[in-house]
Parts: sequence; C-alpha cells; structure tokens
Amino acid sequence: MEPADLAADPIEEFGRWLGAAITAGLPEPTAMVLATADARGAPSARHVLLKGVDARGFRWFTNYESPKGRQLAENPRACLVFCWFAIGRQVVVTGPARPLAPEESDAYFATRDRPSQLGAWASPQSEPVPDRAWLEHRVDEYEKRFVGPVPRPPHWGGYLLAPDTVEFWRSGPGRLHDRLRYARGSATSGWLVTRLAP
Repeated sequence: MEPADLAADPIEEFGRWLGAAITAGLPEPTAMVLATADARGAPSARHVLLKGVDARGFRWFTNYESPKGRQLAENPRACLVFCWFAIGRQVVVTGPARPLAPEESDAYFATRDRPSQLGAWASPQSEPVPDRAWLEHRVDEYEKRFVGPVPRPPHWGGYLLAPDTVEFWRSGPGRLHDRLRYARGSATSGWLVTRLAP
C-alpha cells in the first residue's frame, strides 16, 4: 500500500475501508473505540457505534451527562479506533469533537426504536443504580408519560469529530505493517500523507 493507492481525501478512503469491512460480514463493522480524557488528562475509552461520516467528520450519539460527555466538555480532543483485524485493517482518527446541532440530534433520535428512545430517558448512564428492576420501573414510568412520540431528552445527542489526522493500518508479513497517515495541511495544501514505520 502506497500513498498513491489512497484517495486524496481520508473520508473517501475511510468509506472504502468501511465498505470492505461490511462486505466481509464482520460483526458490528461500525463499532469504534472512543478515547477521551478529562481536564487533568486522565484517559478513558469505550466502544460506541459510528452513526455517520461525511466531509465534516465522524458522528455518534450518547448521553451528554455520561463520563464521555463530561470529559468532552472539559477536553474536546478525542480519538477513534476502528479495529477490523479479521481483514487485517485498522483506522485511527484524532481531532476535536463538538456536540451536533439540536436539529441533527432530534432527527437521528426520531429514527430510533421506541424502546431505545425510552431507555435514553430512563437510564442515568454510568451512574450506580440499585438493581435492574429499578431501571425497568423507570422505563415503565416513561412509557406512561409519553403516550405518543417520544421527544429527545435534553441530556442526549450527537457529537461530531472533525479529523486532524486519519491513519490507515494494514497488516503485513513479518510485522512490517503498512501505516499511512493523513494530516490536515493548510487551506491550500489539503491533506498530507506520510508513511509511518510499523
């Protein structure tokens, strides 16, 4: 794999790689590790699902009051890692993340199934709860409260990570893996592609 083999834009190249992961039938091909850090630099990571990618960047949705939401409010720098090891590929994306506009979060929330919508209201994500029955009771309460369409909770919505760097990794023999990294250049130079040692 050489720089000339890649698309000029990393988002276009990412689309090709994601398509290959989907075509290969990998489980949860849109799963990505989201790494964040708080204001002190203490890191945290977890899997979330990619819910869209376009020229602006990479999108996902979550509870804004969760640890990741609080960390992104303190320190907007984040990293995404897509691990497709069954086909010998990985993509690492870094950049600042910001909340999506409310209208965009509303539009996505409306596509979720009703149980997921109710769960977004019922679950105080990552907070201690007494037991599962407590959660189920909360879901029942919101089921009764919202007899029609379920509105998006104010504490739930999307994020957009605008990439500064996107690294494409492909496994190679003798652990001489291919690593090609796009880095955002100036307004006139566009993306710069560099080969990294494995």
